[in-house]
Amino acid sequence: MARVQVHVSLIGRKELSGEIYRQLRRAIVDGRLRPGEHLPPSRELARGLSVSRTTVTVAYDRLAGEGFVTARVGAGTFVNAHGAPVRNETKRRPVDGALRPLPVWDSIPLSTAFARPAQFDFRTGVPDAALFPHDRWRRLMSRQLRSEAMRAGVYGDPAGHRGLREAIARHIGVARGVEASADDVTVVNGTQQALDVMARVLLAPGDRVAVEDPGYRPARWLFESLGVRVSGVPVDEHGLVVDALPRHARLVYVTPSHQYPLGVSMALSRRRALLAWAERNGAAIVEDDYDSEFRFGGRPIEPLQTLDTTGRVVYVGSFSKTMLPTLRLGFVVTPPSLRVAVHKAKQVTDWHTSMPGQMALARFIDDGGFARHIRKMGGVYRARHEMVTNILSHDLADHLEVVPSAAGLHVTAVARSASAEEIGAILRRASDAGVELHELSRFAVDAPARAGLVLGYGAISAAHIEEGLRRLRSCFGA
Repeated sequence: MARVQVHVSLIGRKELSGEIYRQLRRAIVDGRLRPGEHLPPSRELARGLSVSRTTVTVAYDRLAGEGFVTARVGAGTFVNAHGAPVRNETKRRPVDGALRPLPVWDSIPLSTAFARPAQFDFRTGVPDAALFPHDRWRRLMSRQLRSEAMRAGVYGDPAGHRGLREAIARHIGVARGVEASADDVTVVNGTQQALDVMARVLLAPGDRVAVEDPGYRPARWLFESLGVRVSGVPVDEHGLVVDALPRHARLVYVTPSHQYPLGVSMALSRRRALLAWAERNGAAIVEDDYDSEFRFGGRPIEPLQTLDTTGRVVYVGSFSKTMLPTLRLGFVVTPPSLRVAVHKAKQVTDWHTSMPGQMALARFIDDGGFARHIRKMGGVYRARHEMVTNILSHDLADHLEVVPSAAGLHVTAVARSASAEEIGAILRRASDAGVELHELSRFAVDAPARAGLVLGYGAISAAHIEEGLRRLRSCFGA
């Protein structure tokens, strides 16, 4: 192992050699210094502690005599790889402390959605990592790590790498008809940070936000953590019910292209009504263009951003589904009136998103690799979409009604007769059978939880879909 840097505090201490011995011994017993690790040379440690070399040598000799370390001539001093003879040692635990979090954090769960692997993985929000162009991405990252920008070693623009902002503006202009320049684009670490930045720019504690019900729960938790009041607004087969919006909402968060989790697309009349409502009430609309890249039928719907004539729409996109969630890359397109404030909000949260990933993605988009990847994945996901919906519509038709959907990486099926509690029991049996998926009730905001299932097909291969759904069907009859 490499030589470790150790921390020893001698301020206000007496018997310096004994203090060095005790602190190093405690670090070994606690496991902070691991077997085989190389301690600093006595001369180096003595210089760092401003003590004589003899003071350190005495401490090392005592540790060696008790079997905690081994000295090798010409090599150095190492933590004993065979384990130190610990006698009645108890690891010191930190005190609980008097500090307590705000009450809101008691109501926000820590996600365990992907804590365990699944043999048949129908969980949502996950693309097929096996089809990601790993080799191509590795070469792009390697090139960027050797670039002049990386060698400079300075902080970047909070708005993001200029090349990526230009590439994103071109891509969404061609693929989605979004009218934006690079100056309108801010790079973020995914949708969740986009919402956080916009909330900081537009909302004050006590303001009201409207979200879809059922909807994306992490958005609700984020708003609530900032002291914002959240109201759920029902969703029907045409999308968000605009007539149900609370009059005093300052911001509306919607997923019009492929509503999460129901999968419906917002009708044109609803989109126009939502824009008119926002203008009448002086509100902002945050449009999460969720799953818009993967459409398997029907005409693509126009984003709210392209219909907006008053500058009230903030357009949010992410590369978590088109690339990988682990990359943590997304973007927000804002009206010019918000541009500077958004850059400042990004700066005070984390300054900027990781630069090598940004630069690699810019090159990937510019050289056409991203477009080719989307076309390839679109064909794969189309086949899985058809397979899942066909099997649900036939083999599980007695239990579930599929919500029509022509886009995205998941489909939703509403229970015909089972309650939300019964669906929960079915999912527990499915989990025992190696099948993981989500229940519709978990996405409820204010309205009573609806019974049903949400099935993703991004992470499961076509070869495993039929067996996975067969096992799921058997859980209904248990």
